[in-house]
Amino acid sequence: MNIGTADPVVNPSEIPRHRTGFSGGSGSNGGHGRKDDDGSGDDRGSAFELSPGKAKVLTTFLLVVVLMTFGGLCAAYIVTATNKAVEWRPFSLPVQVWISTLIIVVSSFVYHRGKVGLENFDGPAAKRWLTATAVLGAAFISSQLLSWIELSQRGLYFSNNPYAGFFYILTAVHALHVLGGVIALGSVVIGSWNGINSDERWGRMQSLGQVVGWYWHFMGGVWLVIFVLLGFWK
Repeated sequence: MNIGTADPVVNPSEIPRHRTGFSGGSGSNGGHGRKDDDGSGDDRGSAFELSPGKAKVLTTFLLVVVLMTFGGLCAAYIVTATNKAVEWRPFSLPVQVWISTLIIVVSSFVYHRGKVGLENFDGPAAKRWLTATAVLGAAFISSQLLSWIELSQRGLYFSNNPYAGFFYILTAVHALHVLGGVIALGSVVIGSWNGINSDERWGRMQSLGQVVGWYWHFMGGVWLVIFVLLGFWK
């Protein structure tokens, strides 16, 4: 042993982190994160997660636009309902509306579980919960379609009742926005099913999961406002 020498100190950041992959296996091909050519760990997911990207800016702008759109529609509804016009004839909400409300509330909790899976590098959990959220989104839209069919069978249309007109407009515009959310969610689901085998890809998926979550929860909140107005502000 040479005098004056010391054992090398290992930097904790250089220790590779093992993550749960989508295939459930172990090793470099098991989805536990990527290693560099020299065998050292590459842990850059947190950097991607914390850095703001164009997706976050665009999503924020989109949410402002959506807020203004529904704000104007809801304000028009409140003014019309308050004036109590002769043609204003409220009716009981179809049962599908209540079912839709339950579905979209549950979908927010389910999406949160999927987002937590992404944040914790838990591939199987993210894949499972995000797929369930997409299914619930499709069920919500289907429930809306059934409510419109029921109203048409009752003989309730735009022309003969302003309340019915607002019902169709508010629910249809919201359903279109939810459809856009389902499409955006599909990109996250596809990414989870394809597998995430690098830290860079983990970071991108986490960032995408965050902004899609903003939109999804926001649309859930908008629906609750619409539900209260149509159901209790008549």
